[in-house]
Amino acid sequence: MISILRRLSKPSLYITQIPKLMESSSGSSGCSRRLDALAQQLRLYKPPPLWDDIDEPSSEESNGKVVSQVGFPESATPISRDPERFRPKKAAVLICLFEGKDGDLRVILTKRSTRLSTHSGEIALPGGKAEEGDEDDGATATREAEEEIGLDPSLVNVVSVLEPFLSKHLLRVVPVIGLMTDRNAFIPRPNPAEVEEVFDAPLDMFIKDENRRSEEREWMGCKYLVHFFDYETGNKKYVIWGLTAGILIRAASIVLQSSPPFLEQNPIFKVPRVASKDTIMS
Repeated sequence: MISILRRLSKPSLYITQIPKLMESSSGSSGCSRRLDALAQQLRLYKPPPLWDDIDEPSSEESNGKVVSQVGFPESATPISRDPERFRPKKAAVLICLFEGKDGDLRVILTKRSTRLSTHSGEIALPGGKAEEGDEDDGATATREAEEEIGLDPSLVNVVSVLEPFLSKHLLRVVPVIGLMTDRNAFIPRPNPAEVEEVFDAPLDMFIKDENRRSEEREWMGCKYLVHFFDYETGNKKYVIWGLTAGILIRAASIVLQSSPPFLEQNPIFKVPRVASKDTIMS
């Protein structure tokens, strides 16, 4: 089972049948054609399948069946019918892509408020926890983006969702890919209670070795890599790392159909039956 899951975590297995993205053309019509082609490409993406209802694995498989990946794609988190078993809360983030002046694909990012109790001051994708009225993950991601940075959902064409990630605080985070044709129509209005800054970065930087470093960490007896990307724009410097970096590595691999030259070392963990402070990564 573990070997199967590791194979599933390789994006190339799921993007090789997707038509190649059109090369960028100059002018607004060229931008529109490229994003239209990208939308068609991403609608064909199918996340790896999940295994459901694995509540009573055999004794020899009990250490391998109930698994997930912390900070990396959640390859197989079983949906349990046991009401006592821990179930991660749902959340979604928006990977909002647009074409920059130089023809590169860029992604909208935020710097979280330093007043927040979790992930304060960190770089993040706009998003948050699902609410009862949300129709789907796309609705969660676009609603949160509007609340956090004033991004009108009508400006975003949601085209795909990626496999869920499990955050260090045990949130089940679904990355939602949306395309923004008219970047000039978006005037950021960050909610000061949640966001300090809004900026954008080139998507391809997350599958390059430039300005990247990593640290090896351990959780629940498993070692994994945390990637850090240093990014400078204007006179400001940002460090994009952890879950956000992991999601963007995956998104860049799928959108640009190119694997990173560095080791992702996706960790595979058992999903805890009961969550406590001891199951939260520091």
